[in-house]
Amino acid sequence: MHKLKSLLLLSCALASFSTMAANDTIKFGLEAQYPPFESKSPSGELQGFDIDLGKAVCAAANAKCEWSETSFDGLIPALKARKFDAINSAMNATDKRREAIDFSDVIYRIPTKLIAKTGSGLLPDAASLKGKHIGVLQGSIQETYAQAHWAPKGVDVVSYQDQNQVYLDLTSGRLDGTLVMAAAGQSGFLDRPDGKGFSFVGDSVDDDKILGSGIAFGLRKGDTANKERLDKAIAKIKQDGTVKQLAKKYFGDIDVTPK
Repeated sequence: MHKLKSLLLLSCALASFSTMAANDTIKFGLEAQYPPFESKSPSGELQGFDIDLGKAVCAAANAKCEWSETSFDGLIPALKARKFDAINSAMNATDKRREAIDFSDVIYRIPTKLIAKTGSGLLPDAASLKGKHIGVLQGSIQETYAQAHWAPKGVDVVSYQDQNQVYLDLTSGRLDGTLVMAAAGQSGFLDRPDGKGFSFVGDSVDDDKILGSGIAFGLRKGDTANKERLDKAIAKIKQDGTVKQLAKKYFGDIDVTPK
């Protein structure tokens, strides 16, 4: 009887240890082809704002970070399939996405702008872009915005799985412009040699329903445990200035404060 009781206590202790160990790791899902948010160094290491942000959150939560890569439009299905704990890939918390997943508290916000040839005269509105070819990242809010506001009025909205391919087609002349998060367009294209002769045109586009309230971690519906620990860690790194310091490092003077 005493032996059975001891075995039961040992079993409970092991189960508790297993749960604790699992909680000490946060596995983030991301698409690693969207600098300066997330990309790979020449040696193959993950780098970027969201990588450093994830590491800071893990440190604040006393957890270890792990990373899982997939295409951007595959992130929500992979999250639902429990391939990782949270999406950390510059994903805006929108009404549409909230139908499928939950989100942590909003961490930062980046404006969305149009890139085109300098002096092209193009502006980010349907009248100016009618008959033009505009590249967007598949599964992004920029794609949703362009399909809702521009495509019905004669703009050819072309979706790509890889934003870098958008830039290649832009420089080759197959596209007239690309709608992109400003920070990604600046460091991922305009600051590079291939971006010479291109610039942001017009003001940022605006539609809170489509573009969302800001960027947050995507979570499975009802995953209150992960939401609680992530929100607590997010609050900590906001309060100690970590988010602002990382934003300054990667985005310069772009204001990332959520509305």
